[in-house]
Amino acid sequence: MAYIGLISDTHGVFDERVREFLQPVDQIWHAGDFGNVQTMDAIASFKPLVGVYGNCDDQTIRRCQPYTQSFTIEGMKILMMHIGGYPFRYDYKALQLIYALQPDIFVCGHSHILRVMNDKKFNMLVMNPGAAGIMGMHTLRTALRFKIENGTVKEMEVGEWPKSIMHAVE
Repeated sequence: MAYIGLISDTHGVFDERVREFLQPVDQIWHAGDFGNVQTMDAIASFKPLVGVYGNCDDQTIRRCQPYTQSFTIEGMKILMMHIGGYPFRYDYKALQLIYALQPDIFVCGHSHILRVMNDKKFNMLVMNPGAAGIMGMHTLRTALRFKIENGTVKEMEVGEWPKSIMHAVE
């Protein structure tokens, strides 16, 4: 069994509230827009990190994180990238990779909108954890945690926190 914490769009914020929510997980998946190398390093020193760079990430992060990740865990094929979209509205590059790799789970970020959807056409779960940081138009900061066991996603939980600068400096 793998216990996964999923975040995206931290944009330089990895505060105590998010850490507390992710404390029990085995590893953290980050779907891009870390914001700075210090945030990436803080996450990686907290838990094992699997990430991709986002459109707002600089060259330092892009040298450390790939554009996409494709891997298998607990019998499930995972595809992760920052700009991905969702069923019937996938980004062109994402759609090419979905056709080629046929993942069981497609993870993306970018929109700052929390979405977990089944895509029946591709027989996959689409996951966007929303934004864990404070930059952007979202009103709530969000993250996901879930377990993957023997090809099944279970016990998914959503973390939600107010979007305020005061909470980001804790």
